Amino acid sequence: MNASMFACFRSGAGEVLQRPDYLADFSRVHASDIHLLAKLERGQTFKEPGTPSWEAFASGDWVEALRLIEDDRETVAAYFRDASQRGLTFRRLRIVEYPVTPYLQWEMNVLRLRSELGEEIRVLDAGTISDLERDEHVPEVVILGSSVMYAVIYDDDLKGAGARRFTDPDQVRTTTREFEALYAQGEEFSEFFEREIAPLEPPALNRPPTAAEGGAS
Repeated sequence: MNASMFACFRSGAGEVLQRPDYLADFSRVHASDIHLLAKLERGQTFKEPGTPSWEAFASGDWVEALRLIEDDRETVAAYFRDASQRGLTFRRLRIVEYPVTPYLQWEMNVLRLRSELGEEIRVLDAGTISDLERDEHVPEVVILGSSVMYAVIYDDDLKGAGARRFTDPDQVRTTTREFEALYAQGEEFSEFFEREIAPLEPPALNRPPTAAEGGAS
């Protein structure tokens, strides 16, 4: 594995966008004629206030959290039907540490729904990329087509704070190749979920976060 992968994201490079500007820019590009939306997710814990299922999970109501995930089925299905009609592929690589965190256990149930409905998701053990992370974790990357990519920024409270934006075509192409190389090493989501997540007991939270504690995108 090439230790120089994702080099363009190091040293704080990229145009910094605050969260409202990032979300607006993402929406604009997402609505354009793109054919790939790729995400590399590395963090093991985030906070997502405003997401009903996360709030139920954070309050300790696991049954309600799972019910609310399922309640979103038709909305998520409609998104992926629209994406398919546009020729848009949504591909995600989720890096996982063991034992999985309570947040990750919750998120994996969200991803199970998305996987069933059309998102192409694979999972990769963090131990397999240790050579890439001698100095720092791989970035949280979002790639939109061939025109733009972002390194998502989180604050100290694990809230989504914005992103660093990159538009150099060579950097986007290189990062897309690097993403695909890691994605090819990942395990198919359904196999991972049935082995590692389905048997788990409901997660125990030491201190349930409150809805005022921020969120991740």
